[in-house]
Amino acid sequence: MEGASSSLLDAEAVADLVLLDPLTEESLVQTLRERFRRRDIYTYIGNVVISVNPYQSLPIYTPEKVEEYRNCSFFAVKPHIYAIADDAYRSLRDRDRDQCILITGESGAGKTEASKLVMSYVAAVSSKGEEVNKVKEQLLQSNPVLEAFGNAKTVRNDNSSRFGKYMDIEFDFKGEPLGGVISNYLLEKSRIVRHVKGERNFHIFYQLLAGASPQLLQQLKLRQDCGHYGYLNREGSNLPGMDDAANFHAMQDAMRVIGFSPAEVTELLQVTAVVLKLGNVQLSSSFQASGMEACSITEPRELREICELIGLEPGTLERALCSRTVKARDETVLTTLTVPQGYYGRDALAKNIYSRLFNWLVNRINASIQVKSDKQRKVMGVLDIYGFEIFQDNSFEQFIINYCNEKLQQIFILMTLKEEQEEYVREGIQWTPVEFFDNSIICNLIENSTTGILAMLDEECLRPGVVNEDTFLTKLNQLLATHKHYESKETQNARRVTDTSLPPRCFRIHHYAGKVTYNVTGFIEKNNDLLFRDLSQAMWAARHALLRSLFPEGDPQKVSLKLPPTAGSQFKSSVAMLMRNLYSKNPNYIRCIKPNDAKSAMVFTPELVLAQVRYLGLLENVRVRRAGYAFRQPYGPFLQRYKMLNARTWPRWHGGDRQGAEVLLAGLAFPAEELAFGHTKIFIRSPRTLFDLERRRQERVAQLATLIQKMFRGWRCRTQYQLMRKSQILISAWFRGHRQKNRYKQMKRSVLILQAYARGWKSRRLLRELKSQCRRHAAATTIAAHWRGYQARRTYRKYFRSNASTCLANFIYRRLVQRYLVGLAKNLPPLSVTDRTWPPAPYRFLSDANQELKNIFYHWKCKKYRDQLPAARRAQLQARLCASELFKDKKTLYPKSLQQPFRGEYLGLKQNPKYQKLHAVAKDKLVMADTVRKVNRANGKTVPRLLLLTTEHLVLADPKAAQPKTVLSLSDIRGVSVTRFSDGFLALHLKEVSTAGAKGDFLLVSDHLIELVTRLHQTLEATTGQALPLHITDRFSTRFPKGDVSITVVESPKAGTNGPVCKKKGSNKMEVLVH
Repeated sequence: MEGASSSLLDAEAVADLVLLDPLTEESLVQTLRERFRRRDIYTYIGNVVISVNPYQSLPIYTPEKVEEYRNCSFFAVKPHIYAIADDAYRSLRDRDRDQCILITGESGAGKTEASKLVMSYVAAVSSKGEEVNKVKEQLLQSNPVLEAFGNAKTVRNDNSSRFGKYMDIEFDFKGEPLGGVISNYLLEKSRIVRHVKGERNFHIFYQLLAGASPQLLQQLKLRQDCGHYGYLNREGSNLPGMDDAANFHAMQDAMRVIGFSPAEVTELLQVTAVVLKLGNVQLSSSFQASGMEACSITEPRELREICELIGLEPGTLERALCSRTVKARDETVLTTLTVPQGYYGRDALAKNIYSRLFNWLVNRINASIQVKSDKQRKVMGVLDIYGFEIFQDNSFEQFIINYCNEKLQQIFILMTLKEEQEEYVREGIQWTPVEFFDNSIICNLIENSTTGILAMLDEECLRPGVVNEDTFLTKLNQLLATHKHYESKETQNARRVTDTSLPPRCFRIHHYAGKVTYNVTGFIEKNNDLLFRDLSQAMWAARHALLRSLFPEGDPQKVSLKLPPTAGSQFKSSVAMLMRNLYSKNPNYIRCIKPNDAKSAMVFTPELVLAQVRYLGLLENVRVRRAGYAFRQPYGPFLQRYKMLNARTWPRWHGGDRQGAEVLLAGLAFPAEELAFGHTKIFIRSPRTLFDLERRRQERVAQLATLIQKMFRGWRCRTQYQLMRKSQILISAWFRGHRQKNRYKQMKRSVLILQAYARGWKSRRLLRELKSQCRRHAAATTIAAHWRGYQARRTYRKYFRSNASTCLANFIYRRLVQRYLVGLAKNLPPLSVTDRTWPPAPYRFLSDANQELKNIFYHWKCKKYRDQLPAARRAQLQARLCASELFKDKKTLYPKSLQQPFRGEYLGLKQNPKYQKLHAVAKDKLVMADTVRKVNRANGKTVPRLLLLTTEHLVLADPKAAQPKTVLSLSDIRGVSVTRFSDGFLALHLKEVSTAGAKGDFLLVSDHLIELVTRLHQTLEATTGQALPLHITDRFSTRFPKGDVSITVVESPKAGTNGPVCKKKGSNKMEVLVH
């Protein structure tokens, strides 16, 4: 707080311009420049904050800064935008007073950033909670959306707001934000169709082209190249320091937070794309048969794509762009448009679509953030609107912007004077009327309902006959010729005044901020802002829901011949409503200043700043604020700061604060007219008096500092002496103790040496005696051992000599066997079943045992290997083993079958829907399914059959019909006969008593003979417990219905490669040729 007060009263760069002495334009600009050089970008005029844009990020917006300004007195801290935001928030929360924060300044001065900082501060200091945080996030996220659609790059500012915004943030009684309402003013829609070189159209167009995915661009029928579009001046979109793609994604995220549905976002972007593509619709001139000029679409592709986006017939839109329907009484006349008229209609349509879309966007945001409940609310308004504008060429837009600033200046002066007067009355000090420039005469010049410029402009727009800007200017010159704040070339000529700076077709108004010359060209057109009814009806006829809702007047059922209100009258009504809103609230002001035109960091151009100081009326603000008394402060802080200037109040004053201030100032001998004592505050008239008071305080502080330093140095020297004395005593005590300890250690060391020598002498004498005893004991032991050995040898010779060889041999054998087994355990061969190695027996008598151990180990390895096998693999190996037992070294086909895995199921019964009936027949477990060839008993020819082997039956089926032909029970099978060659021929012998056996045995040819016989053998053995009788022979007998037939198998080259060839030899013989 001390640092803040020192900064406030720094005579070279005062933090409050009310204290500036002398007060001139030059001193005011120099103060701002000096503070800007110190990176103090904020300055006060009373409770008004002046913000100078630094064009770079400064570390003054951290969470620590938020806490520093939270719940702090306005003048107790350095000037900051957080201070005015905190003061407004606390007044709203604690005093139940609605607030508004007015942010003004020209383009590039930082108004948008200031409004963001105010909203972020309020969001940071208000209460926390899930619902509250959601409301805060929605309020903050409305900025990226509105900036995308309402901001653009201008010559002066890369992110210039091209509309005025007023947001009412609503709070409950606890100060928690509930929601808000946004109002927008005068969107610069003329930027849609034209902008000067070096500027850009609205951000959303560039963001859409840079950030949209290829799929979205294709859906919107757009190209990514900005140079393709006429409304973008066919220029690139490169803007240093701005990432359009990232901003587009940030805008989409903000829309999701606010509550836009995906369908609404898509419709919004479609309408945006329509506006962009309208600029590419080109018109060409043609002449009708009557000789009248007409226009037509040059390239229909763009028109067709626009109509596809909005769901409209291309012919309807083309007629609306190239012709116009005029209604006169009961007649309707269709007139063609010239090319300039067509382009005017196209541009008017684009401007109207975008302007109405922007209004819809604001209303949609309001629908999400507005308060739903009806409970009592407190309101804080934030106004971010254009500052006063003076360009080389000023048109209709600058006229109404400056009109708005005149109204804001009026409310500022009136509210400031009112606040000053209320404070004087509250403090019991006589109010002295203040002389100031009352700009109500200028406001009346513009807004008077009969003789005001806006009223005459509306009247001129509605007047029948030839209407243009010249007739409008003539009328102004007639009615306002004597007005002291209005002049034109004609009025100057009438007064015999020569002024070359005022060209024809212009008029000049003496605003509070200076003289502004307005060119009347375009006033009538911009004020009318007409859109042909044909275009409105075409938009209403579109099937696009959002676009149709923007043009309700296009409904043929609601046709009205009444002209819509003019742009000037609409803006006048909006300003009047805004003024009423501001008058109902306690105002807080932020005046933003742009330090240079190059947007360079920390560069201050005095001439540019001086012009803005005049536009903003800052000098007038200071003079109003300094009316009467320039400085006032509560008695408590004042006494606390200056009490050292009087011996009666220093160091403590035990009375009241006011009495202490009176005693303090009585001893300083200031003139009585310089001071005034209110109920709670002291008032000082001249800044010079305040600075004199501050100078005396600084001198007294220096004296007190010297006194404190003197007392501190004495205290420090005494303390240091006492510390040194105490240290010396401590060091002496430690030294004496150390010396005595060393002496004691020396004595102890000597005694220990003497004791060691004495103990050594005693120990050596005892050692000699012990060694003598040990030698005697060892000699006696040796003698006794030799004697006992002699006795044992004599006894052994007498009793055990006859069995000594047998015992020694058994002992040696046991040792050899033990060594053999231990060595074998350490050198066992690998556990692989294919490894048959085994270490040889080291001795011949161990050969049999070694062979037996080898067999035991190998069987153990095999068992362990079998135990580790999966069930399927084990079953496959068992089948292979069974096949080996049946066919190995017996049939030539066996070695060839080793390379073929036993699959069992070769037909695919489950996968093939044709075989579903066969699969149903095999109700029990299927063992094998394969295709075989059955030999005809009569002629030896073969026919294909499907063979199904289950756990109980063997089924032969027709492959075409997939129907069972023969079903054999496994118990009916008597045996199987096969040849010893590499063929697949087999004879299936059946029992005569069986039902199927009555037809005789079956002769089959199978490509998987080995697997078929093996599985039949395993299944029969598992079912009946009996092995399958298998005969491997070249001659065998089969039983046919007409008697037994002898079959002879002959290996012959005549046999085909496809299988055996069967030939019938008489009635009871058959010869089978195999390859």
